[in-house]
Amino acid sequence: MKKLVMILLFSAGMVQAQEVKTVPQISVSGEGKIKVTPDEALITVAVENTGKEAAEVKKKNDEIVDKVLKLIKQRGIPTADYQTQRVNLYKNYDYNTKKYNYVANQTISIHLKDLSKYDKLMMDLVDSGINSIQGVEFKSSKIKEYESQARKKAMVDAKQKAEDYVSVLAGQKVGKALVISDNSFTNYPRPVYASMKSLDVAYEQMPEKETLAIGEIEIISNVSVSFVLE
Repeated sequence: MKKLVMILLFSAGMVQAQEVKTVPQISVSGEGKIKVTPDEALITVAVENTGKEAAEVKKKNDEIVDKVLKLIKQRGIPTADYQTQRVNLYKNYDYNTKKYNYVANQTISIHLKDLSKYDKLMMDLVDSGINSIQGVEFKSSKIKEYESQARKKAMVDAKQKAEDYVSVLAGQKVGKALVISDNSFTNYPRPVYASMKSLDVAYEQMPEKETLAIGEIEIISNVSVSFVLE
């Protein structure tokens, strides 16, 4: 009896499997691209000092960092918009002198929301004692809004592609979307990487000139979409 029940269940399953129909569909990709002029910058600067004694090196580094942080505050930048990213104090072997020394460094990031202050702030930071500008990343305060626009453009592009392909097929049209896969990214321009030596030359020669080329942020949304064919 049990064997008969198992045979009946197996037969019912086979019938159901045979009744499952493959849904005709089309899979395409779509791209949405938005180019905008950035209105903010994330600036990363570093202070570094080297010496024979750890305590002396740390003290010297801390004094300069204190000046840098006070300067940032004096320039009206809110406390929430600047932060210490990394602090190091380590022993280092100099292969040229065959001696050990100590290195202290600290990295600070500054979220500058008014790009008109960029040149003056950078000059003041150099004067305050920073050793290097490790990077400047341009951003937009409306990035979420632009990303949303790019995603919508990507979906419109995908739908248009699907309709183009199906337009040559008699008796078929593009139906609802079955699967949507997102692969979006934002390209932030990062034009500034400078050592202290190059900074000294640049700011001495061009103290009142424009030194910022912000370019454009390219926001790209890529999607893969599978549509039902009706």
